[in-house]
Amino acid sequence: MKISLTDAGKRFNRDWIFRHLTYEFSAGQSYAIVGPNGSGKSTLLQVLGGAMQVNEGNIQCSIDNAQCSIEELYKHVSICAPYLEVVEEMTLIEFLDFHSGFKPFLSSITSEKIVSILGLENAVNKQIRNYSSGMKQRVKLAQSIFSDVPVVLLDEPCTNLDSVGIQLYHSLINDYCKNRMVVVSSNDEVEYSFCKEKISLTAYK
Repeated sequence: MKISLTDAGKRFNRDWIFRHLTYEFSAGQSYAIVGPNGSGKSTLLQVLGGAMQVNEGNIQCSIDNAQCSIEELYKHVSICAPYLEVVEEMTLIEFLDFHSGFKPFLSSITSEKIVSILGLENAVNKQIRNYSSGMKQRVKLAQSIFSDVPVVLLDEPCTNLDSVGIQLYHSLINDYCKNRMVVVSSNDEVEYSFCKEKISLTAYK
């Protein structure tokens, strides 16, 4: 999987979020998008996921050297972000089974196995609305990292996680994301310390 931006720019009204961004994102690589609050990190992440269009330049994606339309990009992407919610009226198993109906999990991964990996066995029969913020964040990470897609987008992935949760996050990245494209939007080096490349949005203003 490759996603290529060429002289890309995104604006809201008359304000440019970023401009003249040329970059190629490839499978098996990890990238960090960094910059001050309000610099457009989340916006760029949504552009990479096909949720937003650029206002200038272009974006292209390909799978095994075959072009993939931007309209179809969402099928190959999973995302974890603070502004995305889980279905809180469901139990964890219900939610994971529901999610896998849209994007199947990686091979050998089941909803029950995810519960065990997340360490949420004691809460498996509770509705998610009764989870702590840290527990909900573990669920958000699970639905993105365990989805069988080539691109994993993570926006401030350690939000609300304690030290144990942060260790879990890094274990999930190490165990399940080695051959995929991972893009992390964050100002906290703890969240992107494994990333091989770093893109500072202050360079594209």
